[in-house]
Amino acid sequence: MAKLLIGLGNIGKEYEKTVHNLGFIVVDNIADKLGVAIKKNVCNSFIGEANYKGEKIIIAKPTTYMNNSGIAVKSLVKKFDIDITKDLLIINDDIDLPRGVVRLREKGSAGTHNGLKSIVRELGTPEFARLKIGAGAPPSEFMDLADYVLSKIHFDKDIEVGIDKGETAGVMFLEGESYSNIMQKVN
Repeated sequence: MAKLLIGLGNIGKEYEKTVHNLGFIVVDNIADKLGVAIKKNVCNSFIGEANYKGEKIIIAKPTTYMNNSGIAVKSLVKKFDIDITKDLLIINDDIDLPRGVVRLREKGSAGTHNGLKSIVRELGTPEFARLKIGAGAPPSEFMDLADYVLSKIHFDKDIEVGIDKGETAGVMFLEGESYSNIMQKVN
């Protein structure tokens, strides 16, 4: 058995440090903290594997782009025989949460997030945990949503707090903490 931590985002220089790449930013920070190199290209993802505190862990960043994240997630779950209700955590941005607010949910709808919609569609269920990092709504009701999520993040105190809480939650998950314990710490 292994723990699978997946950050959602879009690959490529033009997408680095964008709102939609908050999931990538958090898992990159976790990988750096734990000394895990995310380099191998497996199952439409860049992954890093390690043994951490006696547990096999896989940290992944899908290369399928956000709207097709489910293709990579489904492949990784199958390849590593992951129990999606206990050993999978998806980290993603969420424009419906205020900047820096973090919410862990054990299951639920995909809401407006196309990456989560793809995962639900490919796995055939919403019964997997997701950690949502609040990015806040577009600054103007007239701004196109796609333009906003693909715009560069303004790294203020709120976003930094959200990233830090995301890192804490991700490490706790990899250490085998229960979802309820993680929720008490970061929600």
